Amino acid sequence: MNERTIVAISAGLGQPSSTRLLADRLTEATTAELASRNVGARVETIELRGIAHEIVNAMLTGFPTGSLREALDTMTAADGLVLVSPLFTTTYSGLFKSFIDVIDKDSLTGMPVLLGATGGTARHSLALEYSMRPLLTYLRADVVPTSVFAATDDWSGEVDTVNPLPARIRRAGKELADRVAERPADGAAGLYDDVPSFDQMLRGI
Repeated sequence: MNERTIVAISAGLGQPSSTRLLADRLTEATTAELASRNVGARVETIELRGIAHEIVNAMLTGFPTGSLREALDTMTAADGLVLVSPLFTTTYSGLFKSFIDVIDKDSLTGMPVLLGATGGTARHSLALEYSMRPLLTYLRADVVPTSVFAATDDWSGEVDTVNPLPARIRRAGKELADRVAERPADGAAGLYDDVPSFDQMLRGI
């Protein structure tokens, strides 16, 4: 049985973070659905707050290095992605957008992607559709139909009739699992393997 890799990208700024919590719930729903089909899966989670400095450096130099380069290779070799950002002023965070900006424009073509976002109030839930989805569609990712927004109050209960968040998470996880299960489990090589480091460029290597 070939194992599939689900990579979660969390752009949460706090620790602990509701953004990371949502990313965990979405990957759990996806892997549970894959397991029900006898498809093995492992999860790798990347928290952007830990590589924020490397992201800024890559924006300035044009070349990813260190932990950021490893994160990009992990992401592009995945069978499916879960991308979750907090919302600020009705759109994704600056950290999330900066990370997207340093991704090779062709690296997510056809990649199954599940989108999630967190915020203080449900009034901003449509930001997933008018900002995050177009951004990933531009990169030609295969974005699943159901996106998941979690407001602060959504974490207060788990009963579906009172709180629709658990059911929406399950539905989104099933959609991502559908796309992942259809893909060959051979894994892509890292797209940044041949990119020289900034130090090597300065030395003329």
